Amino acid sequence: MMPRPVFLRRLAKNALIGAGIIAASLLLGTAGYHGFAGLSWIDALLNAAMILSGMGPVDTLTTTGGKLFATSYALFSGVAFLTIVGVMLAPLVHRFLHRFHLDVQEAAGGKRSGTK
Repeated sequence: MMPRPVFLRRLAKNALIGAGIIAASLLLGTAGYHGFAGLSWIDALLNAAMILSGMGPVDTLTTTGGKLFATSYALFSGVAFLTIVGVMLAPLVHRFLHRFHLDVQEAAGGKRSGTK
């Protein structure tokens, strides 16, 4: 198991990566809602944040472009949410597996550690 300072650095690094994905996703969503749906910047940010967090849209969209963007952004947000959670929890799960000495099969298809 890695020392605590190394673990905390890895946890912080993954949290920054997750925050970067959130920021990029919000930027994409805000620009899309502003450009395709004609929402003001603050309303576009609100809608992007609500969709990204899984809460749902705030404003009713009237343009076809806005509706098509909202559809694709909602699908993107579902995948982004799972990715963000995976990135941020990876160091914790890795440490958990080491703490309890759970065997993980090697990627190369080799034998599990601790087996004959």
